[in-house]
Amino acid sequence: MKQVAAVALLLVLFFFLLPLVLFGGGSGGGEAPDGTPIPVLTPAPSGPLDTERTITVRQDGGTVETLSLGDYLWRVVAAEMPASFEEEALKAQCVAARTYAMRRMANPPQAHPDAAVCTDHTCCQAYITPEAAAANWGEQADYYTAKIKNAVSGTDGVVALYDGALIDAVFFSSAAGRTVDAVEVWGNSVPYLTGVDSPEGEEVPNWRSTVTVTPQEFRQTFQAAHPEAVLEGDPSGWFGTPELDSAGGVRSLTVGGVTVSGGEMRTLFSLRSTHFTISATEAEITFSVTGYGHGVGMSQYGANALAKEGKTYEEILQWYYTGITLDTIDTLAS
Repeated sequence: MKQVAAVALLLVLFFFLLPLVLFGGGSGGGEAPDGTPIPVLTPAPSGPLDTERTITVRQDGGTVETLSLGDYLWRVVAAEMPASFEEEALKAQCVAARTYAMRRMANPPQAHPDAAVCTDHTCCQAYITPEAAAANWGEQADYYTAKIKNAVSGTDGVVALYDGALIDAVFFSSAAGRTVDAVEVWGNSVPYLTGVDSPEGEEVPNWRSTVTVTPQEFRQTFQAAHPEAVLEGDPSGWFGTPELDSAGGVRSLTVGGVTVSGGEMRTLFSLRSTHFTISATEAEITFSVTGYGHGVGMSQYGANALAKEGKTYEEILQWYYTGITLDTIDTLAS
């Protein structure tokens, strides 16, 4: 009987521990709020290249914290891209973020010369602490924490280069079918920031959006920037035919006899992108907008769509950054 009991105990332990051996433990499991099972995922620590390098980060309160590059990248990717995205898209984001950080480490900005980067997304890259990210993720926190750790470790030290130099790895949320050449947005031609097709679409949250104002509100806002504009009579006559950029967005537009850029209109009326059309009546003026962001470089939702098609992170990066190569940071000093 003792032998039978011992065998039974061994079998129970075997079947209990088998999933932990095969799939790891502690990261995931259970159900998400929508009832779908949360996968189990074993987190991998940052690789040696990201662990050996440190980066100075200016926090919101003004203090400067020193982190390993891998820990910093986790915080950036968790803030910049939805953790639910495909693994290869998250890896592409890691490389873009690492490339950006390495450029800042070489040339800290005047805004905070005591630190290579800050946590203000309008100045540097978005940033979130693991505690805040876990609070946002709820029951999926362990799984998403491990998923992003694996994206960082899976690209250990990889950066994007053009002619041997770190690129300006700019990115944005979603395109309206195509990205925009940098020269059309910022006036400077950059060989690796040329317009390419981008496959995202209606699956993107708020991919199509609208902004509606009254003619009075429009007049007040626009004339504050351009008091010489003539905005009288039927509002439908205030707008000329827009000049479009290579992606179909508004490059420039005549409003009340004043020519302005699509970028300025986006800023004045808080539009999600410059890919917009305008309809005007005596009661209201409506902007119908597609996509979100400046449109240059890597589209994050486009990267996720490419990953769903089976593209690797290397292929995604080389899709959006024309003519680049990928290498590791240990080669930069050689």
